[in-house]
Amino acid sequence: MNETKMPPSRDQIAEMEVFTGLEIDQIFVVRTAHHAALAVADLLSVGEVGFDTESKPTFLKGQVSEGPHVLQFSTTEKAYIFQAHVTESHPAIIELLNSDQVTKIGFGLGGDLHQISNRFGLRPQAIVDLDRSFKKIGYRNSIGAKSAVAMLFNRKLLKSKSVTTSNWAEPQLTDRQLIYAANDAYAALMVHRALADVS
Repeated sequence: MNETKMPPSRDQIAEMEVFTGLEIDQIFVVRTAHHAALAVADLLSVGEVGFDTESKPTFLKGQVSEGPHVLQFSTTEKAYIFQAHVTESHPAIIELLNSDQVTKIGFGLGGDLHQISNRFGLRPQAIVDLDRSFKKIGYRNSIGAKSAVAMLFNRKLLKSKSVTTSNWAEPQLTDRQLIYAANDAYAALMVHRALADVS
């Protein structure tokens, strides 16, 4: 019987060098229909992108999230941040999610896809959930971005709890939020590529 593979421990990850992700000047916030059209053209041209969403957290029992409030798509060079309150960008968001021309890669996307279905009324196409990728190679439990980056790059992905639980519905996101969101998507793309190289 094959032994279940285990990711590195929290203490082991803490000792690692920091994972180098995208910097703020590589992150583009989509604010207009023109920006959205440029982003779509760029993202559709690369074939595969890292993908994730962020939502304003809910703290009350029974409270339903109105997310996603942020949708982020990353190439190896840059990330595009779409904010759901910018209605001019909705046609672009829908085009990207519906397109089978660009594969969207992320971690544990079940909840994200459910929220997208509720908010935009569609089921995204060409999705790769890295949870399944890791299960196929022997990891029984869900592998998140931090564990995956540690295993494949021997680096720690910085994820601040205060940023994770910040208000993603704010019209003006902070640089810390933008860097966090962009690198969630960027890390997914880099992990996917590294898995392809070792498989």
